[in-house]
Amino acid sequence: MTGEVVKLAGDDEHKSAKAGPSRGLGRGLSALLGDAEPLVAPAEAPRATNRLPVAFLSPNPYQPRHAFAADALDDLTRSIREKGVLQPILVRPAGPDSYQIVAGERRWRAAQAAGLHDVPVIVRELSDTEALELALVENIQRKDLTPTEEAEGYARLGEEFGYTQEDIARIVGKSRSHITNLLRLLTLPATVQAMIADGALSMGHARALVGAEDAVALARKIVSDTLSVRQAEALAAVKKGAASRKTTRAARPKDANTRALERNVSVALGLRVAIDHKGERGGTVKISYKTLEQLEDLCQKLAQE
Repeated sequence: MTGEVVKLAGDDEHKSAKAGPSRGLGRGLSALLGDAEPLVAPAEAPRATNRLPVAFLSPNPYQPRHAFAADALDDLTRSIREKGVLQPILVRPAGPDSYQIVAGERRWRAAQAAGLHDVPVIVRELSDTEALELALVENIQRKDLTPTEEAEGYARLGEEFGYTQEDIARIVGKSRSHITNLLRLLTLPATVQAMIADGALSMGHARALVGAEDAVALARKIVSDTLSVRQAEALAAVKKGAASRKTTRAARPKDANTRALERNVSVALGLRVAIDHKGERGGTVKISYKTLEQLEDLCQKLAQE
């Protein structure tokens, strides 16, 4: 069985994108599909002849969305069972009787669940880069992606196709700072990224955790205490400051004279002594004790001296 398909005008002259970003895709699917006459009028969709068997279509490996909400998919399935697929699915050739979905995978899944044998399609010759661009644009315009899914899509554009953050910002119509902040989420532990994907942490909460020493513990506290974004930022700032001071102290090596003086005083007092000498600014002497008896002995020795 071979389904009938339609190609948009100009497909024969279309050339594959180079390593850099292609032009014009940032306008989104509405602009792309608007370059040609509508495939079918919505009311005529069930009788459209420009259709393909659902078995000829396969998911897009560049699809940035990982999860499809079951409730929303059930609602769409019921709608399609009653009225059919009203908006064509954008696909690209992948072989004989084989087409890869670029945009519309949710409609395709719902069509299968509704028991449809074929669906309306628009076929375009698209490169891998353009397929990823269009999949990103469609999902972002519909606000279907979680922050981490969006970030992973941007990362693929940069890693696999050599896009800069400026290129990505232009394509998807976002600010450069938005792209940068999203990409930083990918530096967070997997546990925290899962909490973002589940909606337990907002984008604002997640941003506060970037660079934190124990982001997982902080994330769990934010969720358990239902902290606001401002409270989360304050908590993370305190933790980051403490970690920074600890790192600074650890990174400052003590000279031989200071270490020798620490040993001598420790032997004289019978307690652990730490000296933090800061040159002309002076310094601090820390004497540690474990019992009240040790503290009393220390006070007596200091008083005698």
